[in-house]
Amino acid sequence: MTRQNPDSPQPPASEPPEPPAAPSSPPSSPSPSDLDREAEEVTVAVMAASRLVVAISARALASTADVLTLPQLRALVVLSTCGPVKLATMASTLGVNPSTALRMAERLESLDLVDRKTNPDNRREVVLRLTPAGQDMVDRVLTHRRTEVRALVERLPDETRAVLVPALKALTEAADVLAADYFDEVRRVGALIEDPLNPAPPTTPHSARSARGSRG
Repeated sequence: MTRQNPDSPQPPASEPPEPPAAPSSPPSSPSPSDLDREAEEVTVAVMAASRLVVAISARALASTADVLTLPQLRALVVLSTCGPVKLATMASTLGVNPSTALRMAERLESLDLVDRKTNPDNRREVVLRLTPAGQDMVDRVLTHRRTEVRALVERLPDETRAVLVPALKALTEAADVLAADYFDEVRRVGALIEDPLNPAPPTTPHSARSARGSRG
């Protein structure tokens, strides 16, 4: 029998085969507590952002029209967006009682920002509309606010802005009715009216039928 030389190289020992990999488990769904925590974090972030927008609006108002309050500015924006409206409808749109709306209209009229007249077609109704000075006031305040918001947005990294736009659009769409603008709200409560103080030319039968068809 041949004896193996102990100095001769030994064949490498074969490595044991690797055990088969365990099947990967599917990712677990977030628990209700995780979802609640996430919803709370988003809620806090949205509320903080809303306070920031209000603060920017207040600064813009103080810088350009320190004689106005934010509710008075809202009233001017409604008139700028919707045109002449009834006093009662203005109160409904702003969510205030008619007496509060009347005091607000009187204050804005004293500043030559709002024209307040009795509806000649219905003496019990008061019609409000912006004066040229009121429109100029709205334009200046909103332009100032937009400039401040844009300066803040430009401080964000590009990648943050890219995800912020779809997130804010999704939030607005989720609000549905709550996201309605002034025009939609005024239409809902019946505020859009013909301007009785500056009536349009009479409509022809054809145009009247077209208008009725578009509303249907």
